[in-house]
Amino acid sequence: MAHRAGPHFLQIPGPSNVPGRILRAIEQPTIDHRGPEFQELAREVLAAVKPIFKTEQPVIIFPSSGTGAWEAALVNTLSAGDKVLMYETGQFSTLWCELAERIGIHPELLEDDWRRGARADRIEERLTADKGHEIKAVCVVHNETSTGATSKIKAVRDAIDAAGHPALLMVDTISGLGSADLRHDEWGIDITVSCSQKGLMLPPGLGFNAVSPKAVAASEAAKLPRSYWDWKGQLANNPGGNFPYTPATNMLYGLKEACAMLMEEGLDNVFARHERHAEATRRAVRTWGLEIQVVEPSEQSPVLTGVVVPDGYDADDVRKVILDKFNMSLGSGLGKVKGRVFRVGHLGDFNDLLLMGTLSGVEMGLAAAGVPHNKGGVQAAMDYLTGNS
Repeated sequence: MAHRAGPHFLQIPGPSNVPGRILRAIEQPTIDHRGPEFQELAREVLAAVKPIFKTEQPVIIFPSSGTGAWEAALVNTLSAGDKVLMYETGQFSTLWCELAERIGIHPELLEDDWRRGARADRIEERLTADKGHEIKAVCVVHNETSTGATSKIKAVRDAIDAAGHPALLMVDTISGLGSADLRHDEWGIDITVSCSQKGLMLPPGLGFNAVSPKAVAASEAAKLPRSYWDWKGQLANNPGGNFPYTPATNMLYGLKEACAMLMEEGLDNVFARHERHAEATRRAVRTWGLEIQVVEPSEQSPVLTGVVVPDGYDADDVRKVILDKFNMSLGSGLGKVKGRVFRVGHLGDFNDLLLMGTLSGVEMGLAAAGVPHNKGGVQAAMDYLTGNS
């Protein structure tokens, strides 16, 4: 391929761009993962990641993708044939449901139209009807990466409590952690699932389970087979700075740096920055005369924006034009919205100028692809950013 001047714009909703500080941390020489230097690193990292989850409870780190962290949450707390309640907010909620089926769990999916977050009232209604408490867990995606819908997790916790139901609350914040506010302890989450390549600004490779005492207690009685994913070995070894098998040592250097960067900026500032860039993006989309996939404004994600193309046009064709002409990658539509939606990521190590470059590429790409739209979306975003610095 011929050389293309300038950087590639990676504006998918994860993996996100990895900042130089983290790359330089990862490139350190590999060390003995059974030696004292690693033990010190591990203890530092295991402590540093807790404030990112807003928890004082253990955070278990696996060398894995987010899918592995999904499986770990389920196999450590459930037994074959257990029923779980899952809410359909998009492609990733349905994939988690399919994983549950494959490992012998019986999920019940509350179906929805992929245009909003989980509805706490529907969850409460279903749990209230479960008089025998057959449902052992409620699984909800905090930030649905395929649509850009953010669910109100505190409302889900309140719904479970209002129903007087003992089900565990499992939350996938794979694309939310470090970008959208989530409070593991305060919101009564039992297992928070996440991974490294989104708001944490790392390459793919680390999966996380933040676990409550209730979840740990459930793991003692759970009967699903587990070995690699077993919390027991992690919880026993981690306090001494050890892992039950070879950890992703250099990724832990990167995680330590990522946690430091987030805390230096301040989590509230990080969340405000993401909200500001999301609002600027939405103003651009509305000015173009295009539709945002998520219809409820309070559920529109600070991490990404799903943009619906007009009838008769293919979102993947638009993405291809933008990639070919402007060297920028946007997220594709997945599952039910394939070809209907493209996704603009505005997460991680991201600032105003990067957003303006991104939106300029989208506006030029819409014109190049012949998609009917109004001009001025970039200007609308710029005006918002200028007035809300």
